[in-house]
Amino acid sequence: MTQTFLPLLQLSDSPRIVNNVKNEWARGVLGDAEHLSEERVEQVLNRFLKDFKDGLLDNKKHRWTAAYSPCYVLSKASLSAYTRIIAKRYPSFCVNCVCPGYVKTQGTFNLGNYTPEEAAGAAVRLALLPDGGPSGRYFSMMEEASF
Repeated sequence: MTQTFLPLLQLSDSPRIVNNVKNEWARGVLGDAEHLSEERVEQVLNRFLKDFKDGLLDNKKHRWTAAYSPCYVLSKASLSAYTRIIAKRYPSFCVNCVCPGYVKTQGTFNLGNYTPEEAAGAAVRLALLPDGGPSGRYFSMMEEASF
C-alpha cells in the first residue's frame, strides 16, 4: 500500500510515513541496516512460506515460534525493514516506525499497559515531527530505540 501512495507523497512539501510495528524479532533477521534490501526481505518471506508449506513453523531453529502468530510477527518485521528501505530511497521523506507497546485491545484481552488513545498519540506525534526530523528510525512510543 505504501508503494502505491509514494507518487502522491512526492507531491507533498512535507511527506510523512509512520508504520506501526512490533518490537520483537525484527531486530534479528532483518536488523542489519547496512545490507537491508527489498531482496533480503523477500528472501525471509520466501523462507517463511517454504517452512510453512513444510510444516516447520513451530521449529525454533527457524525462529518462527512466537507468542503471537508467526504470520503477524513476520508481517511486522517486514514492515519495519521496509520502513528503513523507503527512508533511504526517499531522503526528503520523514519515514519512521513506532511500536505502541502493549495496548489494551480485544487482542490482548484488555491487559495492555496503554489505552488505544495513548498508543495512537505516539504515531500522531511522529507524523507531526518538524521538517528535517529523524527518518528511518524505530520508536518505542516516543523514545527512539535501536532496531
